[in-house]
Amino acid sequence: MFRLASILYSLISTSVAGSLIIAALVAGYDTLTPIVIAAAIGFVVSLPLSWFVAKALYGPAKPT
Repeated sequence: MFRLASILYSLISTSVAGSLIIAALVAGYDTLTPIVIAAAIGFVVSLPLSWFVAKALYGPAKPT
């Protein structure tokens, strides 16, 4: 499941970070520091998000 989560992370992190950068630019923060902070928050938030999406895609655990 780690492989699936890492592949999903590459897609989810760019989407979330890009959305937060656009939100920062729309809010009027057009200098380097707020843009980098928005991107960093996006990459950090994407870690658990990609893990939960991978868990949901992998399917429920099989009963023993």
